[in-house]
Amino acid sequence: MAGDALDYVIETDGLTRHYGAISAVDDLALRVPRGGVFGLLGPNGSGKTTTISMLLGLVHPTSGTFRLFGEDATRDQRRALRRMGAIVDGPAFYPHLTGRENLRYFQRIGRRGEPGEISRLLELVGLAERADSRYATYSTGMRQRLGIAYALLGDPELLFLDEPTNGLDPAGVVDVRHLIANLGNGDRTVVLCSHMLHEVEQVCDRVAILSRGRLVVAGAVRDLLRERGAQSIRTTDDDRALHVLRGEDWIARVTESDGHLLVDAPPDCAADITRALAVAGIYVTEMMPARQSLERFFLEVTGQAEAPAKVAS
Repeated sequence: MAGDALDYVIETDGLTRHYGAISAVDDLALRVPRGGVFGLLGPNGSGKTTTISMLLGLVHPTSGTFRLFGEDATRDQRRALRRMGAIVDGPAFYPHLTGRENLRYFQRIGRRGEPGEISRLLELVGLAERADSRYATYSTGMRQRLGIAYALLGDPELLFLDEPTNGLDPAGVVDVRHLIANLGNGDRTVVLCSHMLHEVEQVCDRVAILSRGRLVVAGAVRDLLRERGAQSIRTTDDDRALHVLRGEDWIARVTESDGHLLVDAPPDCAADITRALAVAGIYVTEMMPARQSLERFFLEVTGQAEAPAKVAS
């Protein structure tokens, strides 16, 4: 519906990109709502970077269409690009220029924003004290921060950040994480690509997971991570409780996890769980709905349950 289009900053329909016989992105239907932080995840070869490159006009789709800010931008992104900022594959700055001079240069050639905003952006990303040092002297973390400042030139409505915390020390990661969360307040939308699953879980409102060029699942983080019908319990004898509950045919699965038991059963079976254990002389000391981690969810939906928890572009 035409009225619904205004609620999304990105809409793709059948978006496809082939490289010879390889489908980097295959029939992608993605919707990114306006406002907040949207996480884009995927294992190696998932099509994440190719998708962003098409939206930014760096790669042309083989087929399919996409809309940006409610307007068809499949073949011409020029209007939309004025409202977007991005760091993809790391920004390239001039080593002999200072951080401030680099931002001034790119601001002039891109005609993005006003000169007065540069000091504010350098302060925002924590580079005010090193703004007039040459880029060649910057650490990896400082270069990442300058990249974020660059992406924010012109106060974009849609911001793409690819691995923005790479090279940062733990304190810097926390600072940038808070910055990203704040950037997603109001009408601005931040699309965050990151292999740091715990980071995405803490910062993102919604996520989309790609695998082999296709969309596997998308939705609000809190909804995706809520285990349907699973209960986390502790008892007076967890070893015996595990054996007893595995003997009940109405319980789908029982597993041990971090000092408690995860029981897959319908939500209205809490009393039945308690009763079955009480009959065996075992008593429940704690019971609450289970919530899985994004790491575990990611590995399950991408079929990588035995794989490392690291995600790449």
